[in-house]
Amino acid sequence: MNARVVIAEDAALFRAGLARLIEDHGHRVCAAVGDGDALLAAVAEHRPDVVVADIRMPPTHTDEGLRAALEIRRQHPRTGVLVLSQYIETRYTARLLEGNAAGVGYLLKERVADVTEFADALERVAAGGTALDPEVVGQLLRASRRADGLASLTARERHVLALMAEGRSNAGIADALVVTGGTVEKHVASIFDKLGLPPDEGDNRRVLAVLRYLGS
Repeated sequence: MNARVVIAEDAALFRAGLARLIEDHGHRVCAAVGDGDALLAAVAEHRPDVVVADIRMPPTHTDEGLRAALEIRRQHPRTGVLVLSQYIETRYTARLLEGNAAGVGYLLKERVADVTEFADALERVAAGGTALDPEVVGQLLRASRRADGLASLTARERHVLALMAEGRSNAGIADALVVTGGTVEKHVASIFDKLGLPPDEGDNRRVLAVLRYLGS
């Protein structure tokens, strides 16, 4: 897909690098700004498919980008939001994913160095999917093990769960683990069963399984 993108990053060199990377992959950068207020204005003006935003921006460099991202989720629910962070901050992930995980991504900035991985995450979020950094997923899983059901997952099921949260399909998981699609389907079914997620909860069970603790 050819996505329309708005970037929010206060570091000028990193912002310029992101813009070049995104455009090199065939997408259009509608605006590149340096703070949360400018981000909200740019989204209102350009109505992009996806926003790429740093969590920490001026003036306090705490959660300005996150607050802007949450406002975008509220005002423009069809706009995907891919946030970048220097650190793993699972409480921010929780706030972004509350209610509806469609069109949300959270990556560590170092992940941008893997151009293919970053481009894949951007396109997935723009298309309404979910993209979570593997290290963030790992922390969420460790925190989640205290919740009912998660402690009963096997090591292989936890691995499958982490790959699911990265946005991979069953076929993608099978390729990563070098197993058959049928084997992955059995693991996924077992995960849903152990976590008490019945079929009537739809495809969102894949995200609910990984982020189960967020509902507590």
